[in-house]
Amino acid sequence: MELTGSSYKGDIKNGRMDGKGEYTFATGNKYEGEMKDGLFHGKGVLHFPNGSKYEATWESGKAKQGSFTFADGLQYQEKDWDYCDGYDRRFYSERCNGLRPAGESQLTDLHPPRVVPDGCYDCGDGFYDPNTRVVTSQTGRFLRNADDSEHEWIVRTCRRADEVVDVDCEKSVATGPEETSDIN
Repeated sequence: MELTGSSYKGDIKNGRMDGKGEYTFATGNKYEGEMKDGLFHGKGVLHFPNGSKYEATWESGKAKQGSFTFADGLQYQEKDWDYCDGYDRRFYSERCNGLRPAGESQLTDLHPPRVVPDGCYDCGDGFYDPNTRVVTSQTGRFLRNADDSEHEWIVRTCRRADEVVDVDCEKSVATGPEETSDIN
């Protein structure tokens, strides 16, 4: 585990993870739950750095039945999914809190939207710099290098730093210190 940058805290049997424990991946993903013979086995939750999670029943390292909850609390439904389906294009926060008044467009689920560094794109889980082809978290931590396919998708579809956003920050709700901004 040390070679890969991952770590484990919990019960061990015969030198393997066995019982209840917490396995943290080098990526920041974290599994909390039951283990057996070195594998996820039983009930457990896989937490992602962006705040989303996957709760599942695991068998020999594979998820057999589970549910995914996005960071904003939206729970994915495999059947009868009606969120962002082409007919209803509202953000989840708009579904929960209602639409903003005319003239106060909401560009992202977070309002006000994050301030994107100059020359970069907001790709959801972080910021993408097309010159270095690197995605970093909102706090500047390296996440990944973008391949050609991801680069093209981000440049084609994601919000750029130079897109003007006119927001009254004092009247808006931010979810944390890195989301507050001085947008003009």
